[in-house]
Amino acid sequence: MTKLSIRHIAFLTPGNYDDADPRSGLEDSLSLFEHGEAVGFDSAWVRQRHLEPGVSSAATFLAAATQRTRRIGLGTAVIQMGYENPFRLAEDLSLVDVLSGGRLNIGLSAGPPPFGKLLGQRLFDGDPATIDFSHARVARLAANIEGGWLGDPDTRITSAAGEHRPRLRPHAPGLRQRLWYGGGSLRSARWAAENGFHLLVGNINIGEETDDFFEAQRRHIETFRELWRGAVTPRIAVGRVIVPIDGADAATRQRYRDYAASRHARTLAPQGERRTQFAPDLVGTAAELIERLAADPILPLVDTLRLELPYNFRIDDYRQIIGDFAALVAPALGWRGGAELKGAA
Repeated sequence: MTKLSIRHIAFLTPGNYDDADPRSGLEDSLSLFEHGEAVGFDSAWVRQRHLEPGVSSAATFLAAATQRTRRIGLGTAVIQMGYENPFRLAEDLSLVDVLSGGRLNIGLSAGPPPFGKLLGQRLFDGDPATIDFSHARVARLAANIEGGWLGDPDTRITSAAGEHRPRLRPHAPGLRQRLWYGGGSLRSARWAAENGFHLLVGNINIGEETDDFFEAQRRHIETFRELWRGAVTPRIAVGRVIVPIDGADAATRQRYRDYAASRHARTLAPQGERRTQFAPDLVGTAAELIERLAADPILPLVDTLRLELPYNFRIDDYRQIIGDFAALVAPALGWRGGAELKGAA
């Protein structure tokens, strides 16, 4: 069993809320970021979700989080670029990074928007068949974030604010080096490496060449490291559903175990035409979780372990889970904590 040395711990929240009272749920999620910072997490991430009770604009949510936190890294995993304008989103994200003092991490993915057909002209200005939803759309966002000058050296724009040489503003130095790609396949791992995006992997893979989830994920990571072309040291964050039960009462412990049991069948074999693979959820005491995580063959290959908090749990559940993990589990995995990190996942 390999001795682990996890450098950074993070959590990813789904940002749930009651459809009849969204403000309370969003406030709960913001308070969870504050709690995560207080117990020592290196970063806190939020999912971006559309047409359901969740955070539909990660940039807006994280702008609020910049004013509620001081140290913790802030991240989004992942923004589906098929819904986005690469220039306007780059403006929003750059503004958030400046507000945060350089703490933002941006997780991205390519492909057509899953609900694009349903949205139709509410989303598209023309024929969707003519729109480029490939990795090139993600690359356009990255190019915008780099903040190069527009036009030639003599180009100026004039407005009530005066005359200026045009570029995306505010410019956020260093943000381009904190772009991540959500990779669950060899193709996505290869693209991320060749284009200088750090790699996010989670508890879902596309099963290529093997039925074993962990072997497939290992190949993705090895491909990424082999082909890395970025300007900085590559980063890899792995997500796992991890639910410690030590601080929970008996009824809550049983609810946690029932949740994991309801999802276990999907982990037994690849699912569907795409051969989607799922890692098992980890529910147990700190001692049980430490043993299982120490046996995870992917953890020695990454620098960040990210708790993927289950959907539709209560805010008190989330607080207990991340508190128990930081206090009882992470130190046994080699995490030292206490470092003042900016932009760390």
